[in-house]
Amino acid sequence: MTDPLHAPQSAGPADAPDTATAGPEAQENRRQVLYWRLLARLFDRDEQQTLESASLAVVQDIGLPAALLDPQTSVDSLVQRHPALAAAFDGLMVPETDDAGRDRADEVRRAALVSKVLLNVFDRGFGTVTAGQLARWQADAAWLERALGCRPGELRAGRAGAAGPGASGASGVGTGGNRRTPDLSRLVPEIGPELGAIEADLVKRMHLREVLADPQLAAKLTPSMSLIEQLLRDKNNLSGVALANAKALIRRFVDEVAQVLRTQVEKSTVGALDRSVPPKRVFRNLDLDRTIWKNLTNWSPEEERLYVDRLYYRHTARRTTPQRLVVVVDQSGSMVDSMVNCTILASIFAGLPKVDVHLVAYDTQALDLTPWVHDPFETLLRTNLGGGTDGTVAMALAQPKIAEPRNTVVVWISDFYEWRGEQLFESMAALHRSGVKFIPVGSVTSSGRGSVNPWFRERFKDQGTPVLSGHIRKLVHELKTFLA
Repeated sequence: MTDPLHAPQSAGPADAPDTATAGPEAQENRRQVLYWRLLARLFDRDEQQTLESASLAVVQDIGLPAALLDPQTSVDSLVQRHPALAAAFDGLMVPETDDAGRDRADEVRRAALVSKVLLNVFDRGFGTVTAGQLARWQADAAWLERALGCRPGELRAGRAGAAGPGASGASGVGTGGNRRTPDLSRLVPEIGPELGAIEADLVKRMHLREVLADPQLAAKLTPSMSLIEQLLRDKNNLSGVALANAKALIRRFVDEVAQVLRTQVEKSTVGALDRSVPPKRVFRNLDLDRTIWKNLTNWSPEEERLYVDRLYYRHTARRTTPQRLVVVVDQSGSMVDSMVNCTILASIFAGLPKVDVHLVAYDTQALDLTPWVHDPFETLLRTNLGGGTDGTVAMALAQPKIAEPRNTVVVWISDFYEWRGEQLFESMAALHRSGVKFIPVGSVTSSGRGSVNPWFRERFKDQGTPVLSGHIRKLVHELKTFLA
């Protein structure tokens, strides 16, 4: 049966060029043969026999295994058979500060390895995808991330730096002795969303219900945002073993994301020290310097010993005012990533002392999810992804929750493509005028990508509440600043 992720490969005899005495020009030709084969494979699924046979001759001549050219062989399998190749893939595509020292033969070897990992990742194929094929693609994508100098999963999770690894490399590609490696500072941040899009396409092509009904196949699934979206959309059509496996995958993903977000929330302390609260007398709060200073009068020169009759502890309690946080999330199809992230984030803030969190989700109808806000897993199971967008129904639920405007923050997450836009904006403006801290959010995703209605964007800017869009760390910072 043909692997839907990759085109079939025929291995015919090759009219191999004489490579015994390959000079610089011949090495450059061999490198170009490998890259032309890569392009032919990606853009034309019909096998080009001449390029295939020439590439096979090149690979064998430089001592690499022929399996490197087989798109049905995963990088994991290749490395398992040839362990020495594992180190060759690490940082493979990171620009070097000095290309002059790299010989042409090394360039040919590098081209063969780069072609392998790019072809395996970007040739998504056609037809139905099995759980095993999805898992294999995810493993190959992890090798691509390693080749770019990132940790596996880093690009797909949107955690790579803005400049990306290897940003110091020279830009442009020349020829001859002045050839320079590509500048990845712009390329790397764009790869993550593309990998996410490919993964989402593969997930959509899975017979997910059949996979979930088989515990062995379901165990091979790796939780990802695209998979969780599919599970949330199809949860009402699942039952029995399939539903149990779906819930287990959702909970795994929620726990993983919650661990990351909780670290971000707890990373910095906010609020002034509350000295009216006695310091907690535990070892981690012990003020050693102050204890020594205050007890110096008890120093015994004869015994060379300091007698401590009182211990001093640091104040760690922070002065806070009870705050109310109202999170309103658009659960239409375009906002799934933000919906998942903000549901988990709301649960984390709900666990903080003296923070009263309310959660509302909406499309053309609104749902008050506040009773489950402490459990993002249960909250997500009650969402209903998709549909249109009518923020006025959410506003009708949110407004009664605002008892003390100056002590309330409203976070509204949406792309703001609304059915009754002017009416909704007037309600939002009224909240802002009343003293509510109003934070419009266009996207809170791993990648920060998202489209926002320009009409709303301009009016929010004029109002002095510009749309916050980007990585979820931005929202964490805004909320912690207000709740200090």
